[in-house]
Formats: sequence, C-alpha cells, structure tokens
Amino acid sequence: MTDYASDDAAAPVEIEDIGSNPRPQDPIGEVIGRRMARRAALRGLFGVAAGAALTDGMVGRALAQTTSAPAATEADSTLTFAGLPPATDGREAVAEGYEVQTVIRWGDPILPGAPAFDPANVTAEAQSGQFGYNNDYVDFFALPKGAPAATEHGLLVVNHEYTNTNLIFAGVGEGTASRLRTNREQAMAEIQAHGMSVVEIKRENGRWSYVPGSPHNRRITGTTPIRISGPAAGHERLKTSADPTGTQVLGTFNNCAGGNTPWGTVITCEENFNQYFGGAAAESGPQAESYKRLGIVPNATYAWGRFEQRFNLDQEPNEPNRFGWVVEFDPYDPSSVPVKRTALGRFKHEGCTHAVSADGRVVFYMGDDERNDYVYKFVTARPYDAANPAANRDLLDDGTLYVARFHDDGRVEWLPLTHGQGPLTEANGFRSQGDVVIEARRAADLLGATPMDRPEDVETNPATGRVFVILTNNNRRTPDKINAANPRANNTQGHVLEIIPPQSGSGGAGAGRVDHAATTARWELFLVAGRPGTHAGAAYHRAVGAEGGWLSCPDNCAFDSKGRIWIATDGAPEAARIQDGLYAADTQGAGRALTKRFYSAPQGAEVCGPLIGPGERTVFLAIQHPGEDRGSTFENPSTRWPDNQSGVPPRPSVIAIVRRDGGVVGS
Repeated sequence: MTDYASDDAAAPVEIEDIGSNPRPQDPIGEVIGRRMARRAALRGLFGVAAGAALTDGMVGRALAQTTSAPAATEADSTLTFAGLPPATDGREAVAEGYEVQTVIRWGDPILPGAPAFDPANVTAEAQSGQFGYNNDYVDFFALPKGAPAATEHGLLVVNHEYTNTNLIFAGVGEGTASRLRTNREQAMAEIQAHGMSVVEIKRENGRWSYVPGSPHNRRITGTTPIRISGPAAGHERLKTSADPTGTQVLGTFNNCAGGNTPWGTVITCEENFNQYFGGAAAESGPQAESYKRLGIVPNATYAWGRFEQRFNLDQEPNEPNRFGWVVEFDPYDPSSVPVKRTALGRFKHEGCTHAVSADGRVVFYMGDDERNDYVYKFVTARPYDAANPAANRDLLDDGTLYVARFHDDGRVEWLPLTHGQGPLTEANGFRSQGDVVIEARRAADLLGATPMDRPEDVETNPATGRVFVILTNNNRRTPDKINAANPRANNTQGHVLEIIPPQSGSGGAGAGRVDHAATTARWELFLVAGRPGTHAGAAYHRAVGAEGGWLSCPDNCAFDSKGRIWIATDGAPEAARIQDGLYAADTQGAGRALTKRFYSAPQGAEVCGPLIGPGERTVFLAIQHPGEDRGSTFENPSTRWPDNQSGVPPRPSVIAIVRRDGGVVGS
C-alpha cells in the first residue's frame, strides 16, 4: 500500500515501509549483480535450455535484450487471451472474452441484523457486521466441508488491511493526515473495519454473489479475542494490564496476505502494525531499540491512542509485541478462537504459504515486507497427518524458523533462528526462544541473512515445486550497488526470484519429491520488472517490449494447475505511470517470463489476492484502496468505483473475473 501526505504534492509517502534495517549486509541487489553475470542466471531468464552451451556472444545478446526487447508477439505463450496494453486512463479493463463481476463491497451487510451500507453513517456497530475495508488476501473453501475443489459454492475468506480515513468520513481532509483528525466513534469504526471476513458465496446462472446473514458468515475485527500460543506465549514482554498472562490479545490489524494449511485452516498475516502505536517510550523507553527495528515511532499514524490506552506506548509498552504475528483459525467454525502462532516469528508478515515436503513435514514460506529485510521459512517438527486432523491442531507451535542467505554462486542457505545457536544467546539479549521470535528481525540481522528488495508474497509452483519470491521494489539501493546485469541503484520496479529446493531421494523429478525442509537450495531470476528501454535492467522473455506485457512493482502471485504464474502489482502508478493490474506468464518452456496483462485496476487501486477459483473458471481479485490518490477525499474522490453513483465513495471490493463462455481462465 502507498499513502499520500496532504502536504507534499511531489511524492508519495510510504509510511509503512521506512527501511528500518540499520545495517543491511550484502543486499540482494549486490548479490544479483554478481549472480546475473553468471551464465546460469541468463540461461534461466532468456529461455536457453538446461544443458545447452552459453557462448560469450549469447551472453552479450541476452544482456542487450534487457533494454531493447522487440515488440511482443505473444506467440510462445500458452495463455490464449490477448494481453492488454499498459493503461493510464484510470478505467477498469479486462482481456477480451472475459467479464468482471463484483462479488462483495466494503460495507455490505454479512452478519444477521447488520444494516445496509450508509456512507453517511459509518459506525463501529454497523461495521462490525459488515464487510470490512481494504480487502487484501483472498481464499476459498468449498461447501459443504469436504466437497470437491471445483464446487462453485463455498466460503470466501478475505483480509482487511487498513483504512483510508479520508475516503470513509467527510470533513477529515485528504491523505494520511486525515487519520489523526478522527473522533472517538470514527476511530472505533476504523478498528472494526480491520481484520477479516468469512462470507458464503455461490455461482448461480453464471454469476457470483454472496449470501447475507448466512450462518457461516463471520467478522474478525480489532476487538476479537485471540489466543497466543508458541514460544512467546506468556512471555514477560507480552503481558499487559488487560492481560497479565500474556496469552490473550484483542484483535488483529494490518492483515495483508496470508495462506492456508493442509488441514483446512486459514493463516492471516499482520504486516504494518507499527503505525497504530505511538508515545514517547518509542525513543526513550527500555524497548526503544526493538521498537525502532520495527518502525514504531513516537507519533502514530492513527489517532486510536487518544481513545484506547493499549495503543499508547507510555501506558502499555508491551502491546506492540502482541502484533506482527501470523494468525490461524478455522473458517468453517464461526465460533472458533483464532490463534497467534508465535513460533513463526514476529515481523511485518506479507504472507505465509505452505508446501508439503517430501518427508511429510509442512514448510511455510514468508516474506518480511520492508526494504532490506528478509525471506523466512518455518518447518514443522512433525509430519502432517492427513488421517488424523486433530493431530495437526497445534503443528505450528513446534518447529524451526529459518531465514535465507543468498550466495553469489546461486546457492540458498537457510539459517536457523534457534536459541542457543550461533549468536542467538543470552550474551546478545536472547534468553529464550521467546526472545528470538519476538525479535526475529534482530536475530536474522545477527545471523547475516540477505537483505531483500521488499519481499512480499512467497509462493510454491504446484507444477514444479519451485518457490517464487516476489520483490516489489527498493528505492534505497545505493549507486555503489550498480552492476552490469542489474544496473539499478534505485530499484523502483522490483523483480521476481525463483528458489529451487533439492529433490529428495529417487523417483524422478516433480513437485511431490521436493525437499522443502532442506537447509540448502539454489536460486535464479525469473524476471526483472520495469519497461524495457526505459527502466534499466528490465528483463523478461525477449518478446516482451515497451508497448505491452511489461509490469511494475510485483506484489502477490498465484499459480494455476499448469504452473503458470499470475502476478498482481502494487505501486505501478507512481513507479511507472501506469495502472496496477494482473499479469500472467508461463514459468516453463518457450513462453517462460512472457508476461501478458490480463486486468487493469480502477483509478488509485492496487490489485490484491489473486486467487484462481474453483475449477479454474474464475479469478478472484481484491481491489484495494480505489481512489487512493493525492487530493482525493470523501467529498471529492478521484473515483467512485464500483458503484459509480453520486454521493457514494469508492468501495474496496472483491471481484470475480470469468470467461464469457464459461471456460477455464487463461486457456
């Protein structure tokens, strides 16, 4: 997300991404520079077959193509839709042969008795029963439980990351400064607009819709009781006046992306939680250094601390330690108590996606979404037991948390964040595993992990077992990090990496034999974003040119059953002067990295999700912060999408994209 300050007309202010790593060691830009000079990386990026020879002339031609690709022909792609050109008119658009359906909007009533949306009367009571604001992560669970995956009736599970105060309430002005002008009732409404929604949806007569008042529907908000488990549960730094046990917290905030588990639960991730807390203790208290590493400063971005003491560090200095975790819950049980699983570490979690390793243990990949922070994974101590669901209930409380180091020669080394090993000892302030996970960033610093260019989604390709790391951008890479293969001192465009875990034992290659639990792997580049010929170093399939197919600021991704990647973007309007969108590309074969634009977002919006829906006949997208533009207000927004009615503000919404002929998307 990018927010705009009302007093600065020249540049967006990225309040949630302040680059708080004080000493980034061997940043990924420098490693890519050395790695991309190697023939192996060029082989992967430019489609040279494995085992084929790379001559010096081929290397030179490949490097030249990073800035002078020919016009796209799209002939090598297995995707059958015609790609859209870059969009700049602020209008929503989708590929020919497809249609967009709005499934649910901010403020739509989902719980029994919830009122209809009234833009002039947004209250905490109303919002607690309505679909929340700024939808992000999207998941789908078939109904009834155990139904075939292709069933087009199920539970839509959606995150609500943050609120655009200036687009919710009249009279508060524009930009992020509006968040400090709220009164108590407005602030309480914002708290209820955060969290998650679970909503029953179905497709009938070709159209998706939601079921208001369904007994399956649920809201999880900023005041929902949540249990704390794992090594940090009961830790002194998690105890507050309201919870002297340190085992129960109210709410979850800034839920960005997420994931699910093989045993049927949802994982939601707390990302930029720092902005809700403030107080003098941020700079003068005993936890000042810990606060600083997570971007917690004296002046909170929201006004909540004026009305609830738990957001005031001077009154509740431990409350921020209760956020920045992954949260697990059962979407099929509206009465289930969500659980913060502290074994997976505390940082600005973008997402948390799983892969079952060859030995049955489950591996969860995670990105810490900040410039110069890290990629992590968690490996469960025990295998997943498909025959005994109860045995998996607390699988996320016992395992090993790792952080990645990317080596020049293409190796990935996974470093364990385990108390008592290496520098993670009492001498460095780590008295227990609880200390390690509470200060996971500092632990990773000491281990020498590789700082990355804003690692966001980390997803496993089900067709190959390769793990794709989405790196959105990093404008703090300095000129001394320029190199011949990736000459971007100011990486405003982002890139995508592949991690290739080793195969386990015999039985041939394939995703089912991948050893995701291994402590080593290989890596190579998939694409380097930006407009060829404009943004230095932009690199895709050679058919992607300046007039179409290229993308800026990759954020989240999904894969279809053919192993094709679908990439959503966030930040392209500022970084490349085009609208954000959804792109798709093959990851193997002749069309590898030949990206095609499938969808263009409306004015001011980013594209979240994405989710390839049941039977692969639908792509679900969460369209977040429409109208988030400089000067945009409730009274005069830059768009009124999706209602497009006078007096109705823009409403973040989940959409469904389907083929008009009812076929499989993309093919």
